[in-house]
Amino acid sequence: MEKVVILGTGPAGLTAAIYLARANMKPIVIEGDQPGGQLTLTTEVENFPGFIEGIMGPELMDNMRKQAERFGAEFKRGWVTDVDFSKKPYTLEVSGLGKIETEALILSTGASAKLLNIPGEKENIGRGISTCATCDGFFFRGKKVIIVGGGDSAMEEANFLTKFASEVTIVHRRDEFRASKIMQERARENSKIRLELNKTPIEVVAGEKNVTALKVKNNESGEEEIIQTDGIFVAIGHTPNTAFLKGQIETDETGYINVIPGTTETNVPGVFACGDVQDKKYRQAITAAGTGCMAALDVERYLEGNAVHDWSKSL
Repeated sequence: MEKVVILGTGPAGLTAAIYLARANMKPIVIEGDQPGGQLTLTTEVENFPGFIEGIMGPELMDNMRKQAERFGAEFKRGWVTDVDFSKKPYTLEVSGLGKIETEALILSTGASAKLLNIPGEKENIGRGISTCATCDGFFFRGKKVIIVGGGDSAMEEANFLTKFASEVTIVHRRDEFRASKIMQERARENSKIRLELNKTPIEVVAGEKNVTALKVKNNESGEEEIIQTDGIFVAIGHTPNTAFLKGQIETDETGYINVIPGTTETNVPGVFACGDVQDKKYRQAITAAGTGCMAALDVERYLEGNAVHDWSKSL
């Protein structure tokens, strides 16, 4: 039986692994099909503290993994197909590894950005395609960019990108936005933002190095149009990676894990959550790493018999 198992190897999971390994907890870290998380799909990361000239996303994740391994964290490749939190120790069914029993568990499985699933999209992630304006907006200073989406997130990211881009075009497949009225007004009143409504993206056009245009279909005429651009930001939402929990952990209506305020503990004692799987607001590498640290410290207290949360006052 293991003391603690960590699911996920993004900034949250790896930070938790570093802290727990240094505390001699010998954490087992289960990697899924995308070791390193979403940062492995980015190019240069310039807003993670400590790197004056920035650092490539995959390199940052590799460094964090090696740091955790240096202190004794053990990494295993597998995919969790089932969990049982009905009794202790908790049981995980992991493809390729079989059953793993653990006293404590950290869920840091992240959230996956929803993509358009059109030709030219996936192969150009990091080459002009992005799902995070806060992360990558700086690289498009003085350039033309497109935001695809019609919700509050799309409006917010469009306004944010006007700090850098010379022009921001919002492309939405419907003839009206689903964003709140105030967010729509902010976008419409911004002189740098232009709107392309009732247009459905059908293909990302790219040159040898970067994205050059977005091909869309005019839903009224049925004709195809080309919108020239230097970058495309997809802002149609995220899906938290919690389906494998099969309802055994309390989540909100969109699937993000609920944690007890002031802690990283879930509604199941000894099961903790950190990173984007429980954060639908900030979704930054540094905030994920911070909650990973919190989760590790909460696990330490839990395994040492010190209450993380007073369950006598629970729901």
